[in-house]
Amino acid sequence: MFSEERKEGSPRFGKLHFPVGLWINSPKKHFVKMSRRWPSVGSVRSTSSDTTSRGSETVELRPPGKAKAGRHKRLSNLFHRSTSSGAGVGGGRWGSEKKLADLIDPVPEDLVELSSQPQLPGILKIFGGAISRGANYKSVLATPRSTARQLVREALERYGVAPEEEEGGYVLCDVVGRFEGPGGAWQAEHLRPVGDTERPLVLQDVWKPKAGLSRRFEVRRRCEVERVGEAEDNETARRLQKSRSRAASGGPAPKERADNLSLRRSISDMNLSARKRRERKAVLSVAGTEAEDSADGANLEQLSQCLIQPPTQHPYFLLLLGCDKQVGQGDFVIYVMTRRRHVFGRRPQPDKGGYVDTFLCAPDILPRHCCVQEAEPAPGPALVRPFRGAAVTLNGGALMREAELHPGDLLGLGQHFLFMYKDPRSPQPRPAWLPRPWVSPGLAGAFSCQACGRSLQERQDAFQAYVESREPELRYRPQEEEALLREIVRLQGATTFNLAPAFLLGLCLEHSTRVLEPSHFPRLVARMAQLIKEAVWEKIKEVGDRQPENQQDKGQVGVLSIEEVAADLRPLMLWMANAMELLNLVQKKVMDMEKELDLEGDDLETCDDAMAVLDEVIMSTFQQSVYYLTKTLYSALPALLDSNPFTAAADLSHAQELSTMPEGIRGTLAIYQATLELTRECELHPDLVSQTFGYLFFFSNASLFNTLMERGTGGPFYQWAKAVQIRTNLDLVLDWLQGVGLGDIAAEFFRKLSTTANLLCVPKTSLVKATWSRLRSDYPALTPAQLHHVLSNYHLGLGRPYPEGWSPPPEEREEMIFESFSDHPPLILPSEGFRLCPAAPVMDDALHHQLCRLRRFLWDLEQASLPANQRAAHGLEGGQ
Repeated sequence: MFSEERKEGSPRFGKLHFPVGLWINSPKKHFVKMSRRWPSVGSVRSTSSDTTSRGSETVELRPPGKAKAGRHKRLSNLFHRSTSSGAGVGGGRWGSEKKLADLIDPVPEDLVELSSQPQLPGILKIFGGAISRGANYKSVLATPRSTARQLVREALERYGVAPEEEEGGYVLCDVVGRFEGPGGAWQAEHLRPVGDTERPLVLQDVWKPKAGLSRRFEVRRRCEVERVGEAEDNETARRLQKSRSRAASGGPAPKERADNLSLRRSISDMNLSARKRRERKAVLSVAGTEAEDSADGANLEQLSQCLIQPPTQHPYFLLLLGCDKQVGQGDFVIYVMTRRRHVFGRRPQPDKGGYVDTFLCAPDILPRHCCVQEAEPAPGPALVRPFRGAAVTLNGGALMREAELHPGDLLGLGQHFLFMYKDPRSPQPRPAWLPRPWVSPGLAGAFSCQACGRSLQERQDAFQAYVESREPELRYRPQEEEALLREIVRLQGATTFNLAPAFLLGLCLEHSTRVLEPSHFPRLVARMAQLIKEAVWEKIKEVGDRQPENQQDKGQVGVLSIEEVAADLRPLMLWMANAMELLNLVQKKVMDMEKELDLEGDDLETCDDAMAVLDEVIMSTFQQSVYYLTKTLYSALPALLDSNPFTAAADLSHAQELSTMPEGIRGTLAIYQATLELTRECELHPDLVSQTFGYLFFFSNASLFNTLMERGTGGPFYQWAKAVQIRTNLDLVLDWLQGVGLGDIAAEFFRKLSTTANLLCVPKTSLVKATWSRLRSDYPALTPAQLHHVLSNYHLGLGRPYPEGWSPPPEEREEMIFESFSDHPPLILPSEGFRLCPAAPVMDDALHHQLCRLRRFLWDLEQASLPANQRAAHGLEGGQ
């Protein structure tokens, strides 16, 4: 029956939705009594021969039955979408949510509303006898959101009216009448032109004809309707003037006056009491909802009551200023939050994604402009968040980030719309935008601020409270950002709180995401990373310049002590710790902003590049630190193989005290201890501490093992007595590392050296009896070449033959016996276990001191930028 293609912008049948705002326009043109009878339309078949018409339709109208009890005070329920999906016309079915049991229809339902049928929901019949003589009606698709202008355009297309004749020449009329005579001839009694922005389906469901009457929608020429209305107005004015004349002379008022007044009343006025009519004029519209969202608590019966008074169980937005600068010109007055998440935006184009609850029409409204999230649990302050690039204000101030929305707050969307947020479930607090009462005259009042009511002393106290506050907050203007970042970077090493730079830079990130526009964040992160990289590069150059090989022209020779190396590495390790903490803060912010679509495209790429710079800083500082530490270890490790721990000076009973350790291992342990103290002092992340020592142990194992392989060639180095000394020294080192919490890491990386020492400590009598296969099984940490090298150089004594069982098979004979230093473990950055939490109050006194100092620093910068005659007043308010 409906084979025509859907026009762009019209809804598909079976995909009907509730309107976001149900718009009921207060009728400005009342129903007028018809001055002539209209031709019969009962049992007429469409005979339009226009080629644009896509088929003929037939309607059979039966005369109304006996009128039943009136329902002139009934306010019908709104449409809802049925949850059943049968084999109908392909979607949900529209019908009334429930019936009022105490009301009885005066006539059959199909004869009350002649423009719709319960069997075909979403299909509206528009009669057009005034356009095409003999044609009965044309069917068009409609939803509660369809406006009268849209339906007229669809109907005229069906009637074959040329587009150039269509614009403004026709109007949709709400016609009320009855069927008279044996043939059921239609007699129109009342007519009202429907406003272009009114919703006919909503109008049809809310305002019903009186008992015995029927209603249908007709398309008429606007000039004819206006001519009829003017004639009726003139006639009514003449009668009223005549009535006033009679009343003034003492004569009785004519009976027809009451009839005229009743005829001049609109359907809504007849169906509502006087009190409800006043309420309807105050509340022009309410927001609708989709049927699937009704589970959130929205009730269609409650929404229908909102047509008369504001809701009492749902938050809503009261329109204060619309796009046309006045309420009622195409905008709604009340927008109800029927879902926990309410999205404002522009009506999307066809096939464009993104659900929007409330459509706003303005050139600067984005498809998804602003989102309001109801409090959990309700009631409580809601959360409002603008979408990327959207212009939103809260109580007059620009809103860049998510903020609390309290009842009474003013929410501005773009340059045209202003709403007041209301929540009838919560107590109404004093609005934040409302100025304080005027202070009384006096010394304090003489210096009061006329805008906020604060005295000068109050403003000074508020600023001082902010400066000394321990809250993690750092406010600044964009023009002071560069100076602030440089001052924070310069703090490195100047405070006992070693992670102060990362913490303070994190406060800058918080300020940017909370106050500044989203596009500012990538530039801020990039600038932070660049300043840190420059500072680290300068420190690396300073450390390199102090090395002995670079001091030869100054006459310095030898190597640096571990104390000197630790002092040089301290700034690098501090930056490694701070860069790691800052990288974690940046990653979290980027992920949150990406999730909320605040970062896309080039901005995301900028953030990725900045994080890559921080990665480079961490890698560079780590590489430089382990390089200078291993360089120091290189000269201390050989003593572990050469020294004898069994001397009178060594006290092995106090293995944790370096002063009592054997001389041969004291130097190596001193380097480990200095490194451990340095990492703890710099508050390096535990994972980076473990990897730092993992690299040092890797280097120590490889260096000692290669030395052992090299010195065992061509001499009696591989023998039981020497092996016992090496084993003892190694055990003392491992025991000390176990005592400081590094035993597991050391055991893993010293496995090859420890295995070799165990092999050499086997008694000679037992070792000569072992076979190659058994030795390979007992010492798997050694490669065949390394095992064969140790056995072939083992000192059995003069003239003692080499055992035949020690010979490896040909396929296991290899030549490479040394460990490669390039096989070191990779640096893996941690993903958890970070120390900084920018949301927690500042409890460390040293950090709090630096935070207060920076606040005063920003205050001085802001004061210096103001004219001299404004610094005392404006500067104080800006500091707050």
